[in-house]
Amino acid sequence: MEQEGGNGRLFFRGLQNRSHEKMKLRKRKSTLYLSPPNSSERSGDLLGENIYLVLFTIALRICNCFLVQTSFVPDEYWQSLEVAHHMVFNYGYLTWEWTERLRGYTYPLIFASIYKILHLLGKDSVQLLFFCQLCSWFTWYCCTRTLTNTMETVLTIIALFYYPLEGSKSMNSVKYSSLVALAFIIRPTAVIPWIPLVFRHFWQEQKKLDLILYQFLPIGFITLSLSLIIDRVFFGQWTLVQYNFLKFNVLQNLGTFYGSHPWHWYFSQGFPAVLGTHLPFFIHGCFLAPKRYRILLVTVLWTLLVYSMLSHKEFRFIYPVLPFCMVFCGYSLNHLKTWKKPALSFLFLSNTLLAFYTGLVHQRGTLDVMTHIQELCYNNPNISSASVFIMMPCHSTPYYSHVHYPLPMRFLQCPPDLTGKSQYLDEADIFYLNPLNWLYREFHNDSTLPTHLIIFSILEEEISAFLISSSYERTAVFFHTHLPEGRTGSHIYVYERKLKRKLNRS
Repeated sequence: MEQEGGNGRLFFRGLQNRSHEKMKLRKRKSTLYLSPPNSSERSGDLLGENIYLVLFTIALRICNCFLVQTSFVPDEYWQSLEVAHHMVFNYGYLTWEWTERLRGYTYPLIFASIYKILHLLGKDSVQLLFFCQLCSWFTWYCCTRTLTNTMETVLTIIALFYYPLEGSKSMNSVKYSSLVALAFIIRPTAVIPWIPLVFRHFWQEQKKLDLILYQFLPIGFITLSLSLIIDRVFFGQWTLVQYNFLKFNVLQNLGTFYGSHPWHWYFSQGFPAVLGTHLPFFIHGCFLAPKRYRILLVTVLWTLLVYSMLSHKEFRFIYPVLPFCMVFCGYSLNHLKTWKKPALSFLFLSNTLLAFYTGLVHQRGTLDVMTHIQELCYNNPNISSASVFIMMPCHSTPYYSHVHYPLPMRFLQCPPDLTGKSQYLDEADIFYLNPLNWLYREFHNDSTLPTHLIIFSILEEEISAFLISSSYERTAVFFHTHLPEGRTGSHIYVYERKLKRKLNRS
């Protein structure tokens, strides 16, 4: 019996050895068959194993900065660069949002710090100042702009990297909640996409009380205190700008002064336009993505619904959810087999053409004309007597942040009615009711006339009598857009007052 048992053990041991040899022969090089790397070898930071991809992305975005030479919305200059320029050089225009303390200085302080360093080094030329915009379809079109929406999106992406999503190897509650808190300080609406995500985290967390007491509350207290201190320094009084911002835009809904859209606009126009040719892949990916990513889809829908309840709508408001959508687009492309290469080619070509057009052609005139004014300031020996009046829809152009010279300038203003007056009209609206009469009333004395006027081409014919009688001559023309509408023309004209010629005629 013992011998039979021994033989049996030898028999089974032989089977195991042969089985082990076969396993060695079938060993594959696929990562699916490799043992997971040691925790000490795996990087938990943002670079990880994809350092070359990250470096390529950085290089691409630097190129992106130089290949976006058009304007998008006024806030990219007036709520960041113009404020920072005023903070450092003591001249620049602060819009009504700053007098009403609806905006905080935390975000402009980033650019002000860079401006100050360049100023101390004696390198505060215009070219270098706007090299700083490196810190600033849709990603190509927006990601290099100095909008608070851009910073909101960047912080959201990094926070999502640390968010405790199932299967994530880099989850860190402190890091992601700190980034969300910072995004909220910069732009209070940044909290909207994070409401379902934070609620899910809280629901799945076993130690709920510890999460609140030792993470959320301390982080919220520190970031809010920092914001209060910064704004106290620059406003000169304690101000909770986040409350003022939400009160104006949400509770009072005064943003409708700058335009309103139907409730379905984000679903019918805004979201499809932002996604562009990625839209069919996003829809396809929604059906393919694993269940753990449903929270991202819920976040997208939640954000669209919340913003749909506000009357004033813009494409840039939903920019922060674009990275969420790309997760589903990726799953769609990954599951394509026969059509994968044509799909990739279609996405690349369609988005490249649109990106280059919007970045280099569409709405570039408002930047070109301010470059022209800046060159006049540095090349004109009689600049001390010069002045500029921008007769365009308010905030159409950048301002001192692009000219970087204390030249007397003026533009048509459009602050909202904060007093509750009925049938309120701002200065720009009054001007466009009858531009010619407005000009004659405003400049009844020749001594008050500016030396340079900047107008859209669509206004030229209507005020031609004033231009002739006041001795203005067109000296520069800049292309702006192939799609003029309303008060915006296809070109921008610069008119200069020729005083010497008028004196010779007399």
